[in-house]
Amino acid sequence: MGIEGQPDLGAREKGDRADGGAVSAAQDLALLHQLAREQTLAGHFLEAQSSCQQAFALDPENAETLHLMAVVHSEARQFDHAVEWASRAIRRDPKPAYLTTLGVALMSLGRNEDALKVFDKAVQLRPDDGELWWHMGNALIRAERSADALLCFRHTLTLNPRHGDAAYKAGHLLHGLGQSEEALVYLDLSAELQPDHAPTPHLRAVVLKNLNRFEEAMADNVRAIGLDPTNADTSGNMGNVLQALGRHEEALSWYDRSLTIRPNVTSATRRAMSLTELGRFDEAMAAYQRSLSIDPHHATTIFNCSLLQLLMGDFEAGWRGREARWRIPELAAAYPKFSTPMWLGKEPVAGKTIFVCEGEGMGDAIQFARYVPMLAAQGGRVILVVNEQLCPVLSRLSGVSQCLPKLSGMVAPPFDFHVAIDSLPLAFGTRLDSIPAETYLPRPDADRVQAWENRLGRRDRLRVGLVWSGNPNHANDRNRSMPLRMLSGLLDVDATFVSLQKNPRPHDAETLRERAEILDHTAYLSDFVETAALVSCLDLVITVDTSVAHLAGALGCPTWVLLAYVPDWRWLLDRDDSPWYPTVRLFRQTATRDYGSVLDRVRAELIELIDARKSSGSTPYMP
Repeated sequence: MGIEGQPDLGAREKGDRADGGAVSAAQDLALLHQLAREQTLAGHFLEAQSSCQQAFALDPENAETLHLMAVVHSEARQFDHAVEWASRAIRRDPKPAYLTTLGVALMSLGRNEDALKVFDKAVQLRPDDGELWWHMGNALIRAERSADALLCFRHTLTLNPRHGDAAYKAGHLLHGLGQSEEALVYLDLSAELQPDHAPTPHLRAVVLKNLNRFEEAMADNVRAIGLDPTNADTSGNMGNVLQALGRHEEALSWYDRSLTIRPNVTSATRRAMSLTELGRFDEAMAAYQRSLSIDPHHATTIFNCSLLQLLMGDFEAGWRGREARWRIPELAAAYPKFSTPMWLGKEPVAGKTIFVCEGEGMGDAIQFARYVPMLAAQGGRVILVVNEQLCPVLSRLSGVSQCLPKLSGMVAPPFDFHVAIDSLPLAFGTRLDSIPAETYLPRPDADRVQAWENRLGRRDRLRVGLVWSGNPNHANDRNRSMPLRMLSGLLDVDATFVSLQKNPRPHDAETLRERAEILDHTAYLSDFVETAALVSCLDLVITVDTSVAHLAGALGCPTWVLLAYVPDWRWLLDRDDSPWYPTVRLFRQTATRDYGSVLDRVRAELIELIDARKSSGSTPYMP
């Protein structure tokens, strides 16, 4: 008898042939092959191998038996043996199915390049087989060749338009490439072909969130949770959607659910972010510590925690933690890659050339340009690289030997050290009480200033510059920007209002055309030198948190900054002044998170300022 009561077909064949042979060897071989397949499906791998060995007794070099033995070992996760058996089968008969088994085993061993060669041979043998192109796509994913993998999955769908996994993976790859609209097309197809495939609505919700289609994203998250309620990431994704909508209390419950299912650093970090936005800073710090207990080296957690530390005035820990951004791809991408060492204040720089490069944005570049003269004072030769709009204004900064525009593919001149401009506070050991706060931007050329005086006309009233919105792509834009119409309550004050708003949004541009009391010469603002010259003609700048706030503050212009309830870290907490800019006043939202009450305070202060100027006969501001 054979395994599990099965007859020994090899022995039966001998007996039958002795009696005249009623059952052919081929039929017996087919029966053994079928038995081995069934045993493999049942997870009875030893029994399946025994059935294959019986088949070898009938035909020792049968290609299908060799292949079946490879399949048994592959299913048993004995991939080295699977490679050996599949290779033997292919030498006997290079069928695409045998090549597929070999390719899958090679992938499982991490031999991705070898697997690609095998699948390439398979698709050459059968180029109209969509399944083979799908396998090729999987191998290309393993080899980190996403663009080529995407082509394979697209071709799979051309050959087999109802291949659900190819549709899902095409959507996944397009999402990874940042092509959300096209990713959604494939994920829609995957949802149609695989209605019970939980990863599809999970990923579709992520893509919809990226497209700001939040209600649809929530609906897909609900569906994904219904299909797989144990997926911690889906609950976390629901929290992310609610967080993006500013519904932080609701988001917390979903992050808690995610963490209950499985402690994970992503939900723990996001939970800390929501607590920060709710103003529950001590709880947020504890949440960051919980996240770091899960993964002490998680760069995003360390970086976000550092922003809270800076906001709370803990500069020592904050500057240090902020350097984790170099391990966050989307943040590090904006900074060039260099083979020379980064300078963080330890090495002497006298006689050395220091390449100081803009890191995160123009506002940061203006704010931290104050350190360039300090660096030059140590004997360093400073090459400053910033956005080309900033070059004309920062090139005149004391201590700058050369100022270059930051351009893609730029060839840097020789230098000894490099440093991101926003790492200079760390390099100089800046504490809250040691911020270099003097006015550091030089006054624009007199001819430029005079040109703006001529455009603005007679100076018989207080001149007030206005900026009401920032970069619409900024992560916190919905909290820091406002529509121009909200400023209408200021415009009946006895002052001359001047727009400093570049590229107003369509609804704001329409409002601006209707409000003749706002002078708009922004077409002449070709770069920050022109903006600096215009600011130099103003008595006051009222702005939301944008680069103009930094420019005006660095020029020493009186500046009122309108801040969200939880502001950017640089504005700190619970103060109406800024240690970075002596001429800046801060007007903060209350817990209502409403700019209406902020503007009421601004209007009252503005009227008081105008009355005081009139009564004292003060001359206009001049930097």
